[in-house]
Amino acid sequence: MTKEGYTRSYQWLLHIAIWAVLFGMPFFSPRPGQPLHGSTNYIRFIPTLVSFLVVFYVNYFILIKKYLYNRKLGLFILWNILLIAVASLLVHLSHRFVFPMSSVPPAPRGPRPIGGPGGPGPGRTISFIIRNSLIYIGIICVAVAIKMTERWYRDERKRQEIEKANAEAELSALKSQVNPHFLFNTLNNIYSLIQIDQDKAQEAVHDLSGLMRHVLYDSDRPMVSLKSEVDFIKDYVKLMSMRCSSDVKVDVSLPEDGSELEIAPMLFLPLVENAFKHGISSGEESFIKIDLHEDGKCVSCLVENSYHPKDDKDRSGSGIGIKNLCRRLEMIYPGNYTFEYGKVQDIFRCLLKIDTGLSKEE
Repeated sequence: MTKEGYTRSYQWLLHIAIWAVLFGMPFFSPRPGQPLHGSTNYIRFIPTLVSFLVVFYVNYFILIKKYLYNRKLGLFILWNILLIAVASLLVHLSHRFVFPMSSVPPAPRGPRPIGGPGGPGPGRTISFIIRNSLIYIGIICVAVAIKMTERWYRDERKRQEIEKANAEAELSALKSQVNPHFLFNTLNNIYSLIQIDQDKAQEAVHDLSGLMRHVLYDSDRPMVSLKSEVDFIKDYVKLMSMRCSSDVKVDVSLPEDGSELEIAPMLFLPLVENAFKHGISSGEESFIKIDLHEDGKCVSCLVENSYHPKDDKDRSGSGIGIKNLCRRLEMIYPGNYTFEYGKVQDIFRCLLKIDTGLSKEE
């Protein structure tokens, strides 16, 4: 059974329990000299209870949905006035002609039987109708409150489902942006490598095929092992380092053991991509430092590089990496990550810390 089915079952069980209590009340309403109501008194009580039930469910199933939901308050009030008048009249007639008071043994003392007008006379009849009408109005208010609350919960559940679907669609779109962005930067690096060393370029194409398997298959999963991400970064750094000259120092520190800690895929790639894109200069000494380690369920990634920003003529990438990463982090690890990046003197520094214990995709 679905969650919605369980909710409906609980609602009907609650309805049954409430009406069972109301129908059983006469048996537990002692009067002086008469501990429990007799069968005749209870029979006189039933038409009143049935009228309460009819007024409640006519509103619950018909009038509220047809008129209140459609903002037709006047018609809703008019139909309820008619409903109350008919219910009061029928209950009064049942007490007067079907279950007359003369058929009930008089009690020595105490109040009148529940639900009865009490005896002949226009004054008592009017008092009975007014009293029951007020009860009917209270029942209508309860029906409106319950129905509106149910509608609010239903609308809230739908809103959450829509938000979840939209978030999943946006996250999928962000993931799909990572793949071509990664491929574009890598192919641009191989293109530059062809002009320097064709043998290395061929090796780079072979290595790229292995990286693409990770991008195409693992990145579609909501979570992957940290080990697979570390292996991917190792292969990516190896591929990108092929075109680096001796003036570029690449220092990489990654976990050596095979951690099975799970993490969202390709979160660290934009930091490494950004370092190779803006941290290398053809005419100056450059460096790239990558330090990724885990501490319990927390993962930290520090990437530092010399700052050599590209000019407007450089078309290698569209600059979506960091922006995309920030949005993905906010969607997957809201409140469970810290991300700092920016220029510090002549160094560009990125520090990402993620608590993998909690995430929206788990």
